[in-house]
Amino acid sequence: MTGKRYYITTRDAWQQHAGRFANSHWVELRSELGRHVEADAFAPAEPGVRAPILVLVEGDEGAHLALEDDPAFEALPHPLGQKPISDSSQAALAALGVAPGATTFDVAETVARIHPLLRHRVF
Repeated sequence: MTGKRYYITTRDAWQQHAGRFANSHWVELRSELGRHVEADAFAPAEPGVRAPILVLVEGDEGAHLALEDDPAFEALPHPLGQKPISDSSQAALAALGVAPGATTFDVAETVARIHPLLRHRVF
């Protein structure tokens, strides 16, 4: 069984774990246009690429536990909870239009304008 969770990380950290994911989609945080790429279409980044990204990871429990143990990944709160994202997450996401006090659901709705597959869905 797989689950979905949002994280803030870097492209190189994402690339190190991408083989564990059932699926993932991301948007670069430094770009105003928010370039996005799907995991199966991603051309390997050159070594040392540290571009910050917001990533939606679909994976099994082992994949998510590995990300929780990796300090390069900051997990956002559950999208249906009313807990706001951290100040550091908001600062990283501000360039994409995420306002202070935003929840993960707010983040997902905001970045979905750039990359529709990042919208939170419950099936």
